[in-house]
Amino acid sequence: MLKKTLLIVIFGISCTLYGQQLTRFAVVDLPKVYTEYFRDSRPVREFNERSARVQNEIDRRTKEITELRAKLSEAVLKGEQTEANRLEGQVYRMSEALKDYYQTQTAILEDQKKNLTRSGSFLEQVYDEIRYIAESEGYSIVMNLGDTKGIVWYSATVDITETLIQNLRKKSGRN
Repeated sequence: MLKKTLLIVIFGISCTLYGQQLTRFAVVDLPKVYTEYFRDSRPVREFNERSARVQNEIDRRTKEITELRAKLSEAVLKGEQTEANRLEGQVYRMSEALKDYYQTQTAILEDQKKNLTRSGSFLEQVYDEIRYIAESEGYSIVMNLGDTKGIVWYSATVDITETLIQNLRKKSGRN
């Protein structure tokens, strides 16, 4: 009788445990996947070229402002108030223009980066591979780190970004 009761209890516990499935989450950084896997593609090269041109222009303008500030300091030391006022106005205008340029170009580059990760063929390929990884590793939900601002913390063990990149490379023959 004791064995029978024990067997029923064990069977009941195992049925309860089997019936409860744990929801497993994974995260993936789609912008990183795109830049790592598709970095040799024309759209990514264009993005990188534009980004480099913007940085060069920012560096050039910053250098001009620095040189003008040095001239302004010299004018102040020499007591040339009119020249100092003129240079101060010029430094202010150039600094404001640089700030506007930076904000505008940063917004354009961010939009371009988002568009890169939303292209149809890219998403189709990536989603197929995410689905494969999720099903084979038992994940119920995979969240994009690039779009989800609600993720406060996650363990690196649930980040499948590198696995995704490696799988995409293997399938395309670009180990």
